[in-house]
Parts: sequence; structure tokens; C-alpha cells
Amino acid sequence: MFQVVVTPAAGKRLIGKAVAQLPAIRSALESRTVVVVAGTTNGYVAHQLLAAIGQDEGFCRERFFRGITMPPAEPTTKTGRLPDTSEFPGDVVITKGQWQRGKTIFDIVNDLTGGDVICKGANAVDPARRRAGILIGDSKCGTIGAALQAAIGRRVRLILPVGLEKRVSADPYDLAARLNDPDAKGPRMLPAPGEVVTEIEALAILTGAQAELVAAGGVCGAEGAVWLAITGTPAQEQAAKELMDVVGDEPPFGS
Repeated sequence: MFQVVVTPAAGKRLIGKAVAQLPAIRSALESRTVVVVAGTTNGYVAHQLLAAIGQDEGFCRERFFRGITMPPAEPTTKTGRLPDTSEFPGDVVITKGQWQRGKTIFDIVNDLTGGDVICKGANAVDPARRRAGILIGDSKCGTIGAALQAAIGRRVRLILPVGLEKRVSADPYDLAARLNDPDAKGPRMLPAPGEVVTEIEALAILTGAQAELVAAGGVCGAEGAVWLAITGTPAQEQAAKELMDVVGDEPPFGS
């Protein structure tokens, strides 16, 4: 067993690499449609997928989001540290190996069927139950509302890449009941019935090693970091060490 510190940025890169290796994703890239809904973690997913099909030129990961959480003293729409938020580039929609530039999930959701895949980020994750919740600010449930039409209505695969920095101690279904109460204020929450991929699942996908969350926190760039204890065969542990060496120095968002 060895331990490693994983910053939020490194975790996003790790998750992006893992999602790109999922069999459902690899199959859909060739013959079906993959939709990567804009988000900071999904920016890494989108970049990996576009690189895999040789079409990543022109993709800007730093602007690949709709809403973000900023420090309380700063606006959530635009600051001098972030790219201009007035020109949203669209989600990443890949159909039969071709990037449909400028398209969003709303443009193609009615055409999705079984075998297609949607990747949607989340705002809360319960690692023990492998359940995720998504904060809702839109009166029509935003992109997850569209995604669930396809996931539940037509059995489209829904994958939820989400970092352990967003971990919660309660079941997202219980949290949603509280946040969605008519007397509550602030964003609502929608628990999403999809396949959760955190850093723990990512390490298993990429190396076969098992990871356990054992501690968290840090300063000087390690804020939000997690400590993972990683176990496996000697070959699996070596693969995990080499992988973490590659992703470990990922710069933070907006740097």
C-alpha cells in the first residue's frame, strides 16, 4: 500500500483519462453519439475524447462550463481571472467519430437512443453509496433535465464524472428532499441515477488498483485535496504510481 495526495485539478485529469477508457464510451465514439455536457471536470473528459479522435484543435477547456462556484466575495459569471463567459462554445457532441462543433445537449437530446452516452458533471457525491447530486438553478432543471429524458426515457447511458472534493456525508436523495422543500432558499438538487466516476473508480479503471479515501485538505495549492491509500498487486501499484506522476502536477483551474 502507498499513499498519494490528489489535488482537485489532478483528480479532474485522472477522471478524464478514466472516462475516456470506459468500454461504453469507446464503442459509442466509433458508431454512436457521445455528449459531454460542459463543466470543469468534463472539460478534461472532452479533451481526452477529442484527442482520441484527433479533433482537439480549437477546444478550450478553460471556457467549458455554464455555471461555476467562485469565492463568496467574487461574482460567479465573469472575473479577470477567467475567460470571457459571454461566448459559450457549446457542449461537446461527437457523432460517429465527428465533433459537431457548437452543438449542445438541447440540440440533439431527442435523437439519442440506447447505445449513446451522456457525460454530466455533478456538485455532490456520496462515495459510499456511489450516488451524485446536481445543484439546480434553472426552472426547467437545466442540462440534467434534458439528460434524464434520454437516460430514463430511452436508456441512454448516463455517466457522472465527479471529484471527491465534492463529497458529502449524506445520501443525495435525503439532501434533495431538504433543498427542494418549498420553504427552502437557494439552489435545488436533483439526485442523478447514473454511473459515478470519482478518483477512486478512475484508478481502478486505469490500473486495477483499489483506492480508499483516508484524509483530506491542504494549503498552498492543495486546498480541497484528498489523501488516497492505494493497494493492489505490485504491477497495479506501480502503474498507479506512474499514473499519479503524470497527473499529479496538473495546474489549478484558471491558473
